[in-house]
Amino acid sequence: MEAADVLWTQLTAGSAVPTVCAAFTSFPADARAGYVVLAGRVVTTGRTGGDRWSVPAVEVGRAAAELAVIEMDRQDLVRIGPFSSPKRELGEGVLLRWRERVTRYVQASGSSGQDARDRCGRLSHLAGIDWRLMLVERASGGGARTWWLPRSLVRLLDAAEHAERQWLHAAQNRTIAAEPPSPIRQARAADDRERNAGPTAALRPYNGELKDHVYSVLSRKPGIARKVAEWACAVCETAPAAVLDHCHEHGYVRAPVCQSCNTQERPDHLYSNDIRVAGHYKRLFDTHPADWLRHWHRCSGCRARTTLPLPHLAAWTAYTACRALRPTHPAPRGRKPCGSLRVSWTGSHNAPRSCLFAVVVDLCPSGEHRVVARVPYREAAERFGTWLAEIAPDIAAAAGPDRLDGLPAQFRPVIADTNSGGLELF
Repeated sequence: MEAADVLWTQLTAGSAVPTVCAAFTSFPADARAGYVVLAGRVVTTGRTGGDRWSVPAVEVGRAAAELAVIEMDRQDLVRIGPFSSPKRELGEGVLLRWRERVTRYVQASGSSGQDARDRCGRLSHLAGIDWRLMLVERASGGGARTWWLPRSLVRLLDAAEHAERQWLHAAQNRTIAAEPPSPIRQARAADDRERNAGPTAALRPYNGELKDHVYSVLSRKPGIARKVAEWACAVCETAPAAVLDHCHEHGYVRAPVCQSCNTQERPDHLYSNDIRVAGHYKRLFDTHPADWLRHWHRCSGCRARTTLPLPHLAAWTAYTACRALRPTHPAPRGRKPCGSLRVSWTGSHNAPRSCLFAVVVDLCPSGEHRVVARVPYREAAERFGTWLAEIAPDIAAAAGPDRLDGLPAQFRPVIADTNSGGLELF
């Protein structure tokens, strides 16, 4: 680990992002956890004997190469805290909820973060980055302090947290798969199946009873939560429904769905107008597109305009229409898609002439690529309409073309669903 510290320092000496000299041996890095987060990459570690641990030097080099292409504008700042939120445990991950970690460190130090230390007194860092050198403190008129970091650094830390979350999820699945089912676990599973057999069998299939209902009106009706729980999920048709999925652009209810399906269709937001094109879009646009298209077009507004909500249309544009434009690089087994694909947009669906999608390749190892395509909203909507007619002609026939009848004359506010565990934002 000491040699890896030296290698990381040498490889990142010319980076615009300041790094620490003990990325592997200082808090919160812990080789015994099986991984260390560097820049936007998770680097695995392994035991070499006794209490000694090693890390592949090539992985350190790749993380340093990704960091080298990051450009830093110290004037373009994003507020990272403090925010009013319920107190909760930060978990065992290195970066999970990194904003809360930074806020707690700074509050504990009583300064602008230059002396932020953990309980053992060691300097803390995030993904091998010395965030303390980039932290900006501002005081409002009431005397309250806020903390800010450069936008490019915030994006990098968000990417690192996302990568760590995926790695931990995959590691958990590998552990569960490796454990043989015990007799006690099998008995509990049988009991659960027997206990759930009655209620699941009694669930009513959803047959469009809530079609054309506006969510802001329906969500206020007494007893609606109990009524929703009586339906089976309109997507998977097996689990009991838990929430009313609805379109945030037009305000119409789509259908009652279970928490799992409601999470699966959630756009992978980095910011309100910025989406990472993650792996789950393969299921939405490749494996089961007709099921999801049918569900999304339960919204009267999307069905009339023959399109998708703006975040979903942006993701579709990047994943499907612009996939062939994504650069590749040589790899041991052929060629590998470059970096991480992301799409952002300016403007709104309410002003389609000014709305523009930008498809970007982030974290390119060689720093060759940035924006690979800029697609106007109208062009993206036309491409989607053509694709929809090919993939799901029955859904396309039931929609548009570009009808306005039945759409609300004024914007309908979406009321937050406080019982959905934060999913109301999506």
